[in-house]
Amino acid sequence: MRETDRFTGSTRLARVAAVLALGAAAVLSTGPVPASGSTRAPDIPDYQSALDAVRSPAVLDAVCRFLGVPVPKGGAQEPQAIPDTTDPCDGLPAFTVNDPLAFNEIAPGFVAGTSRPIATEAIALSQLVSSLSVEVDGRQATVILAPTPGGGWHLAAVRDGDAEVGYAGKAAPGALVFTEPQIRAWYVLKLVTVEPLNDQARQSLGGRASMSLSEYQTVVKARYADKQPGSEYDTKGMSSGYGAAPDDGPAPLLVGGSSAALVLGGIAFLLHRRRRHPDD
Repeated sequence: MRETDRFTGSTRLARVAAVLALGAAAVLSTGPVPASGSTRAPDIPDYQSALDAVRSPAVLDAVCRFLGVPVPKGGAQEPQAIPDTTDPCDGLPAFTVNDPLAFNEIAPGFVAGTSRPIATEAIALSQLVSSLSVEVDGRQATVILAPTPGGGWHLAAVRDGDAEVGYAGKAAPGALVFTEPQIRAWYVLKLVTVEPLNDQARQSLGGRASMSLSEYQTVVKARYADKQPGSEYDTKGMSSGYGAAPDDGPAPLLVGGSSAALVLGGIAFLLHRRRRHPDD
């Protein structure tokens, strides 16, 4: 599945856009934090479903199987089957999967210039990410959940490292974190001001410490508007279109470069070395 498929006029995009319109107000508000202490749940639809998923034996089993396969050491890798075992967690330290966090991206309408430069139209919830409660044999992993048609969340992938979770965890009341996946840039949106969170984002903003959301829209429109799915740039095969990420981008089912897909029971797991700390 190409990354561009996530940005077509699909039911999924319509659903997450509608959810963000309702939830961004909660994320961007400066009101009191919910009694549970979570600042993430209000902007995530069917959050109980997501909690149930990461706490399920099936997801724990999948993570253990993932951790049981050595990380490839550079170079292109062929997909490989994860050996089936009765108890894949046997011999591994005890761990749990942390509560899921929102993984937000710039929305295609915002890039095309057809949406207004406001949070509810600029940013779209695409998936959820969770890390492990502890490192397992020196490794962290990211559990990726995708929305299920009709409601709820399901396991989409498991990936090595927790950099994306580290960025997503910087969200707070009044601060909406999102990514520009094409260049692996991470930002925080404070009302209508965009601030960079990593070097790629700082470079994207031309070294500036902040930029208005309207200015940022001008930047990404110039960068991607002519490269969206169906554009001449895309149809002539010069790229996989807007939404295509580098080899180590965030697409959980994209296989290429030094990554390797691990398949278990019809679920593809992207095994990919990620830096463990987002600020590295």
